[in-house]
Amino acid sequence: MSVDRSLKTKSSLERHRNVLTRDERIKILTDQERFSEDDRPFGLPKVAHRKAPVGGRTKKKAAAAAEGAEAGAAATPAEGGAASPAAK
Repeated sequence: MSVDRSLKTKSSLERHRNVLTRDERIKILTDQERFSEDDRPFGLPKVAHRKAPVGGRTKKKAAAAAEGAEAGAAATPAEGGAASPAAK
């Protein structure tokens, strides 16, 4: 019998969580220089925790668009240059 997917603890902390622990909030605030060692760890301000983009879809689309733009830019001057001498 297999273990249900929701009961596996290996990747439980890797997925996106909306609520951060106090330690995680303090670490983020310290990185942003909004918390110092003298401050109390109670009543901390809210910390935005944005969900990371899923997969590499945005990178692939950006790379494809860049390649398409480069190919289009390279083809246009070559065609225009070839047509000019023939017209003269």
